[in-house]
Amino acid sequence: MEKRIKRSVATLLAHIIKIDKRDIEKEAPLFCSIMGEDFGCNSDEALGFLKSAMVEDYDLDEHIDTIDRALKDDKLSKMHILKQLNHIIYSDKISNEDYRIFEKIKRRLFPNSD
Repeated sequence: MEKRIKRSVATLLAHIIKIDKRDIEKEAPLFCSIMGEDFGCNSDEALGFLKSAMVEDYDLDEHIDTIDRALKDDKLSKMHILKQLNHIIYSDKISNEDYRIFEKIKRRLFPNSD
């Protein structure tokens, strides 16, 4: 998977960890596992993406657009990303903001699903 797309997927997943101010050390194993098994990242690369997302400013909409453009009509891959995002959400405390973000991403990846 192209590094730019990996970074965008990692940013979506890390965004939940960041906004909930979750313990990065506690969330890192799950994050790295998802990024490794499902998106072809080794643990160092995945941990680098996670740590970068925690300190960098980023435009979430830009990352959603990158994924949407890269996957175009690949609905199965888009659903898989939503499944992994949901997995991150359920790994710790769940907030209304988490699901607001989830719904926003879902609507952007599947604009005609309503």
